[in-house]
Amino acid sequence: MRHASKLVLTLFVLVGAVGLTACGSSSDEGSGAGQGAGSTATKPSDGPESASMGGKVPSIVIRGGEPVGGVKELEYDAGDEIRFEVESDVADEVHVHGYDLMQDVPAGGTVSFDFPAEIEGIFEVELEGRGEQIAELRVNP
Repeated sequence: MRHASKLVLTLFVLVGAVGLTACGSSSDEGSGAGQGAGSTATKPSDGPESASMGGKVPSIVIRGGEPVGGVKELEYDAGDEIRFEVESDVADEVHVHGYDLMQDVPAGGTVSFDFPAEIEGIFEVELEGRGEQIAELRVNP
């Protein structure tokens, strides 16, 4: 029975990912499915970074308006504290979709995010002005 539950959850996530629309539309806010079409997420060989990394805060480095090493995968469990930082060589607004959190990062500056993982799903983190996805945030049940 547990296998069936995982299958249903996986299908739900896949269906949600297919139905996504462009950044800023009201359909991805709070829906638990914030990954935009055309995403080129890359996965480090040791898997996505998560809250269980021994206190290390994941960092997303932006050079030339793009994430170094590709789209960063961040994974947390519901109830965890989501923490990450964005270091950028360009000024823009960093937007965490679904949670609808935004912070301006100055050129040559860093911003930090720290908030509870209260909404389950997959969410896009992007440089809003450029429409550039910089991370995929996954919150597991």
